[in-house]
Amino acid sequence: MGAAAAGESRSAAGRRGARGSGAQGSGARRSGGRRSGARGSGWHAYLFVAPSLFGVLAFLLLPMVIVLVLSLFDWELLSDPQFVGLDNYRRLAGDGQTWHSLWVTVAYVLLCIPLQTVLALALALGLNRRVKGVRIYRSLFVVPWMATPIALGLIWNWIFDPRDGALNSALALIGITGPDWLSDPAWALPAVALVSVWQQTGYNMLFFLAGLQGIPRELHDAAATDGATTAQRFWRVTLPLLNPTMFFVTVTNLIGAFQVFDTVYAMTDGGPGRSTEVINFRIYQTAFKEFDFGYAATLSTVLFLIIFVVTMAQVRFFGKRTTYDLS
Repeated sequence: MGAAAAGESRSAAGRRGARGSGAQGSGARRSGGRRSGARGSGWHAYLFVAPSLFGVLAFLLLPMVIVLVLSLFDWELLSDPQFVGLDNYRRLAGDGQTWHSLWVTVAYVLLCIPLQTVLALALALGLNRRVKGVRIYRSLFVVPWMATPIALGLIWNWIFDPRDGALNSALALIGITGPDWLSDPAWALPAVALVSVWQQTGYNMLFFLAGLQGIPRELHDAAATDGATTAQRFWRVTLPLLNPTMFFVTVTNLIGAFQVFDTVYAMTDGGPGRSTEVINFRIYQTAFKEFDFGYAATLSTVLFLIIFVVTMAQVRFFGKRTTYDLS
């Protein structure tokens, strides 16, 4: 009887093992089926990416390729394009007018970027407080960015008018004779840069404000507990943790400043004496006034390369100095 009972026990265990292995096998098959289905359903993701991908290809990469190819041709719009190879780039090397436009652009960038970055950060620090009406003040500073550069140019032309303008009238009240802002080569570019700073500062302030509100309050409290002053907390805590925001703001502002056109077109039309003829205005004149589209494409390609090099330099500079994880 003992042997029979042992045999029945072994057979029952075998049946349970068989059922278990069968269940594991079916579970494995189901799991494998789910993994296979997950891999097979990945194509749905491309449907969601497709519209953005099409936009990048059609409106960014394809125009870049077309401009690059066109820079190798001599084309006056009404005639057939003629392949000239690198002649347009050789012509650029000795084109003093274009080099002048590049230096004017660099001067404009140096006038705009530091000033509007510092002002935007100062505004963000001042408006990062829980005071009555702070949201209204934040909105008012962003309003200039919402206006079109052409409309702003017309308004500021009146403000800078040497005889009846609001700026010189205000200066006259304190005994200062204002210059002829937009007709004096020494003042025209700073005046245009001032308008750009006024327009962009509030917009950049929003990014700095978001960055400030993303810094944990505990870090400031800990620094204060250790005896750090307000200035020390700003330089040792706030500013280093704002590096991601600073990186974004400076990169986007530099790209926009190198491509400035509307404000110059509306306020000075490149004058006086080409003192405000930035590179984008030079490209516009070459293409649509001189109808030299091949050479305009060459200038556009060079501008792209300059912006690319400057952006890569910023990426390298901020790459080792930026912390994204504050946990």
